[in-house]
Parts: sequence; C-alpha cells; structure tokens
Amino acid sequence: MDHDALGLQLHALREKVAGVTDTVIAAADGLLIAADAARVLDLDCISALAAADLGLARRTTAATSQGSFRHTVVRGSGGCMALYAVGNGALITVLGDEGLDIGRLHIEAQPVIERIGSILSAR
Repeated sequence: MDHDALGLQLHALREKVAGVTDTVIAAADGLLIAADAARVLDLDCISALAAADLGLARRTTAATSQGSFRHTVVRGSGGCMALYAVGNGALITVLGDEGLDIGRLHIEAQPVIERIGSILSAR
C-alpha cells in the first residue's frame, strides 16, 4: 500500500478546504491506515470511533431505505467531524474547526475519496 500517496491526498484536502484540521483514513473495522493530523490526537481511537459511526450510519441508511451510505457529519460546539465511506472497506474522517464550510468540503472530498479508493484497491 502506498502510504505516501495516501498521506498526500489527505494533506491536499486539508490544504484545499479552510477549517480542516485533521484527516484520517481507517479500515471499516477501525484499524488506522493513514493520517494527516495538525494536532496531537489518539488516531487509533479516532479510527475506532469512526468505524463505529460508519457501522451505525450504514445500518440506519439500510433500515430507512435511503440507499447506500455516503457520508455523515457530527457537529460539536468546537467544530465538526465528517465521515465518508471509501467503498465498502474504508472510511475517511475529516475533523474541522467552527469555520469549516461543510458544503465545500463535500465537493472537494469527492475526487479525493475516488483517488484514495484507487490507491487502496491497488494493494
């Protein structure tokens, strides 16, 4: 797996979208694959929590007949977390501050998700 290429994709997303502070790629089972974090974070914990969120979101979209899961956003008083599915086997977690423009993030994240999916499938 090309960890450098994954890191470049994460870093590019963080640089392109104002307000993005940290990005993490994890396997759907919660194992950390790659990260580009500006802060000191427990990346293994974030990966595991994101995978739990992914599982819940997938079950919710299935139970409500909303099709396949694409993304979810969690907002807190100090910022937000966006979670994007990368195929069936991985996910990208994007952490941002209060100024993060979620609409712009959704637009900019799509090509990154596709490129990361290609990198991961080339293993």
